[in-house]
Amino acid sequence: MTFPIPPGTRDVLPDEMRELHAVMDGLRASLEQAGYGEVRTPTVEYEDVLRQGDARAAGAGWRLFDEHGRLLVLRSDMTIPIARLVGTRLGDQDGPLRLSYSGQAFRSVTRGSGQLTEFLQVGAELIGVAGVEGDAEIVSLVIEALSACGLRRHSVGLGDGALYRALLAAFELADEDADALMASLMHRDLVGLEQRVRAAGLPEALYVVPGLRGGAGVLDRAEELMGEVAATALIELRGLHDELSSRGFADRLILDLGLVHELGYYTGAVFELYDPAVGFALGGGGRYDQLMGRFGKPRPACGVALNVQNVHIAQAAEEKMR
Repeated sequence: MTFPIPPGTRDVLPDEMRELHAVMDGLRASLEQAGYGEVRTPTVEYEDVLRQGDARAAGAGWRLFDEHGRLLVLRSDMTIPIARLVGTRLGDQDGPLRLSYSGQAFRSVTRGSGQLTEFLQVGAELIGVAGVEGDAEIVSLVIEALSACGLRRHSVGLGDGALYRALLAAFELADEDADALMASLMHRDLVGLEQRVRAAGLPEALYVVPGLRGGAGVLDRAEELMGEVAATALIELRGLHDELSSRGFADRLILDLGLVHELGYYTGAVFELYDPAVGFALGGGGRYDQLMGRFGKPRPACGVALNVQNVHIAQAAEEKMR
């Protein structure tokens, strides 16, 4: 007789659990050594609190009610709970805050997609350091943490969460058209994006720019296509690329001007972590300068989250290739 478990969940047996703990402990140790103090937030949050951060963050598939009838959801995102924690518990602390976390998160997935509803994360949030300085610290931190876990081939895709929206605004698209193009980009449907742009007779920059991916020359090409918009939209991304290159990470960087995240609170640099040994991202993050002000004192912030199971799979895949 078989007893099913909910779609998107899985059992983990002792051997794999030991290996997952080793990965998680290695990542946590790297963050602690870098001065990031670990915090923990509840697995469940009030839905209206998550919506305060971002409406889409309250979209977990599993909901329940407390004894007072208030709607609770399993957290789908660690950043918003930490923004709440900082606003309510650490609001009077001046200077940069360096916080780390580990724990389960839960997200709705399409049935049959093969994606997990429940997954284990380790991450870090840098609060109070603006612009390139903060972005470079977080990206450097995660590159070094993955190296400490034994990965040797990992890389970082760098983009800007506000870049495409700035391009849409520059061409003064109607909200309906802009939303349709953003939806295609969020699903990484560049073919569909191009078809929509061509069908509407819109400027080719709206599908060419988000398709640009590669080295520093990508930014030069984008400036040619974007004109005056590029003067402000690309300046921080170019500065981040230069800063990370000066730190010795040039061979780890992939500029991706179509990179966006589904959550809408990202305001600047965004990034994803890859390993060529596997076909999926190991994690990601970015800058969210407006989120902290929704729970307390406004502060610039940047963070990253790693999927522990994906890092474990990449670790094993790399070992087979050696």
